[in-house]
Amino acid sequence: MKKAILIPAVFALFVSCASTNSASVAVGEAKSKVLRTLGNPVRTLDNKENGEILVYADQVFTDGGTSLAGANYWRYNYVYVNKEGKVTSTRQEKQNYPPQAIDSQKMEGLNLLTSK
Repeated sequence: MKKAILIPAVFALFVSCASTNSASVAVGEAKSKVLRTLGNPVRTLDNKENGEILVYADQVFTDGGTSLAGANYWRYNYVYVNKEGKVTSTRQEKQNYPPQAIDSQKMEGLNLLTSK
């Protein structure tokens, strides 16, 4: 009986921990569908008059590197949502900084957050 409960619980745990970057969203999809597909973002940035940016991030560890944990980087997936709640574009990138270090006001002048 315990095995019958344990197996579905373990399966549900694996599904909930799946990478957000393995799924994709299309331009024109509703924000609610994005949230169902990718889950909750790690950050939500205000994109001024254009709407908001949902930030998804996965930390990737590689074998190379000199630190105890090995070399690592962050794989970002930015989903741009307009005021009407529709996806206008997406962008992926790799960075060395964690999601907490993203400062939308500093990046605004670089035209990274509003580039389509």
